[in-house]
Order: sequence, then C-alpha cells, then structure tokens
Amino acid sequence: MAIIGEITHTTTYRYAKPVTFGTHRAMFLPRRGASTRLLRWSASTSLPSKVHWITDARSNAVTVMDFSEPGSELTFTFKVRGIYFGVKGLETFPLEPRAEEVPVQYTPDEWTDLAGYLRPHADDPDGSHAAWTKSFVAGDQDRTADVLRRMLGLFRSEFSYRGRDAEGTQSPGETLRTKSGTCRDFAWLMIETLRRLGFAARFVSGYLYDAALDGGAVGMTGSGATHAWVQVFLPGAGWLDYDPTNSLSAGFDLIPVAIARHPGQAVPLAGSWFGDSGDYLGMSINVAVRKLSEMLDPSEG
Repeated sequence: MAIIGEITHTTTYRYAKPVTFGTHRAMFLPRRGASTRLLRWSASTSLPSKVHWITDARSNAVTVMDFSEPGSELTFTFKVRGIYFGVKGLETFPLEPRAEEVPVQYTPDEWTDLAGYLRPHADDPDGSHAAWTKSFVAGDQDRTADVLRRMLGLFRSEFSYRGRDAEGTQSPGETLRTKSGTCRDFAWLMIETLRRLGFAARFVSGYLYDAALDGGAVGMTGSGATHAWVQVFLPGAGWLDYDPTNSLSAGFDLIPVAIARHPGQAVPLAGSWFGDSGDYLGMSINVAVRKLSEMLDPSEG
C-alpha cells in the first residue's frame, strides 16, 4: 500500500521595523529513496529572493535563499507532494546473528563507514549519562531488540514532552536530569545513549504523519511541527527508525528530510538578519501533513 500525501510548512518572522536579511537555508524536502517518490515541490518567500538548491555532505537537499530587500515580516512557504510506500504495523525485522546482542559486531568496512555515527559527541561531566546507559545492559537484558524496546518504554513512562521557543537542543545530561524536553532533545539523548552502547545511531529531522488528524482527532506529540527521531544501523536490517517521543518504530508515520551526526547539522530553517536587538518580535510555524489518497503499491500486483 502507498499513500499520496502533501506537506505544507510555513514559517513567519516578525520585526518591529524593517530589517535586512542574510542567506537562509532550509531543509524541507523528503529524502528520495525506495519508500519515497516526490511528485512536485516548491519554495517561496514573502520578500523577493533568489532560490537555488544544493545537497550537503550527507546527501540532504538544502534550499538556499538570498534576499535583497528589507522587511518587517518574512514568510517562508514550502510545499511538497509525493508518494510514500510503507508497511503498517511492522514490528519485527531480520537481524544477522552478530547484531542480535549488545554490543553489535560491525565489520571493519562498516566501522569505517559508520565511524561518525559510533563516536559519542556530547560530554558527560558527572557520569550520570554513563550510569543511565549501563542500566540498559544490566543482567540478561542485553539482546538488541530488548534494549531498544526498553529504551522506548522508558521515554514514554519517565519523560515528559515540553515544547519551548528557544533554539537549539539540550545536552543529553540536561534532558536526563529534568526528564523533559522536545522531540529533538529526546532523540539526541537516545542517540548518545545508543552510541555509548556500541550502536551506530544518527539524528533524523523530518515530518510526522498522524492519521488521527485526518479525522479531526487529537494527534500524536510532534504533529503540526517539524519532528525529530533516531535511526540505528543493525546488520541484516539496515537503518531502522525509532521515535522516542511517540514510541514509534515502523509504518507510514515518519517522513525523513535530513540525517546528521548531531542536531546542529539538521536545522529545518536557519539564517541571519541585521537590525537592532529589540526589533525581533517572534516567529510562528505551521506544518500540515495530510493524506490525499491511497494507492496500491505496484510491487503488490
């Protein structure tokens, strides 16, 4: 089965008086692959801009926008329509024997290719993160599937989602101390924990499709905004998605846009402006991910 869907991502910045703008870069285009076929997409701004597209070192699509006119309001509108192929309710996956227990045994070639995703990035000055990491392999709980399942369960039972307007991502230590954070904070803590256990893990930014919203029901955490989660490389299965915010691990729900070693490499929209520090009045973001129709996957006959 496949879903034809449409994403509309709008961001508006407001200022007390006209300011000038530097180059802005956006990541909104879903990554092409076996599960995604893009039909059309567009990027527009409320002020005149020159737009071009590039790919970064991780093959993420980046939209680059340059401005020549000042303004007191700047709106970015990104739209994309595509076909997403997925399997709903897939909870099991094949693993090679060397990936069934912690630590995973990667081959020399895999170590070379995955090195950037294996090394922990964040500091742990008081050792609290290391202690929390060890709790996942205590006793007989050292099978890969059990560790991943238990980790998702702890995020659901012990952590509270807390949105905030401030930019950036909390350190894993801060998220662990407060037991709260955003989807980016939870993803970053999970990634650094997995790396300390010997897993190759990377940060993913993208969108969350929530079928409940199609019917007007209350949606999952992270709906209506950009979302972030984790991918883990397991020999035999490849890169697998895990969303600690919603305890998701498969299906149509997660639409990847950018992959990165750390959250700072996958910012949905970033740029500069020039004016007085008090000119900035705030920003608003609206993301709509909706299903247009369903279709039969051609591979299913």
